[in-house]
Amino acid sequence: MHDEPLTTVTDIDARGAQHCETTALGVLLRHRGLDLSEPMLFGLGSGLSFIYWDSKNMGFPFLGGRVKPFELTRNLATRLELELLFQETTSPRRAWQNVVAAIDAGHPVGLQLDSYYLDYFTSKVHFGGHIVAMYGYDDHDAYLVDTDQQGGAVSTSLTSLAEARAARGPMTAKHRSFTLTAPRELPSLPDQIIPAITACADAFLNPPIANLGHRGIEKTGKLVRTWLGRTDNAQRDLPQAALLMEKAGTGGALFRNLYRDFLGECTQLLDSSHLRTGHALYTEAANLWTEAAALIATAGESGDAQCLVQAGSILCELSQLEREAMQALSRLGR
Repeated sequence: MHDEPLTTVTDIDARGAQHCETTALGVLLRHRGLDLSEPMLFGLGSGLSFIYWDSKNMGFPFLGGRVKPFELTRNLATRLELELLFQETTSPRRAWQNVVAAIDAGHPVGLQLDSYYLDYFTSKVHFGGHIVAMYGYDDHDAYLVDTDQQGGAVSTSLTSLAEARAARGPMTAKHRSFTLTAPRELPSLPDQIIPAITACADAFLNPPIANLGHRGIEKTGKLVRTWLGRTDNAQRDLPQAALLMEKAGTGGALFRNLYRDFLGECTQLLDSSHLRTGHALYTEAANLWTEAAALIATAGESGDAQCLVQAGSILCELSQLEREAMQALSRLGR
């Protein structure tokens, strides 16, 4: 421990969760007296999506199961009528002042940064869309809350934090920091659930390009069969792709577990056959995503192309299944 005075926000409930953005949102909102489950935060933020992303300069295709970083936060703020204040700057000095001002005033702060530079991160992969909650600092370290997988309440050196915040590249934001304030009277949850679900469903069902939504899943089903030939190191790249689907900050099954649990919570609040249908289909989909991830990992470890053919079939089935689920959910409130 250091002898320097430590500046922290009091009454921080430093529970980690499964996904970085919902973990940070949970910390910020509990400090404002609003305690919602992680699936509820994810669902109210219309967080579920799908993207198949590949380009010439990428080592290997990327599968994403959520909306863009920070979009979930914006959506949630709209739904719950939260005051979202965010700041961006190209000046590292001003960026630090923005954070210190909030913490000194007694408010935890959300930060978007590149997780590669954080001291406690064991897997050194550049990801510029990582989000943490910061609640304290001293002369050497910043005190953060990250996901359970990364250790929950953690600390990192101020130098590493500055590097992580200054990083540039895909998905990065210019030293973005943000705070949330909850209104005295929250809008009723059941009233907000329906627009959050239908907005998510409409985006998923009507993607502007074939790499997104149900069309993206179908495209992945076709392309995954070629993955052994897409890499010169299948033993590394395929298991890593599977890990990202199943574990790395997704809450399992490429965020489908979180959305399944959100829909399950909603069935307790709203009586709707469309909702029950969506929940049942996403329960099935979550299991199939886990199965597909396992087959992709096995293909990488064994070099057996047949595993990728099976994974492709499951993904094509998932495209239909999720499309059906979202069609049911898009009828909510109509």
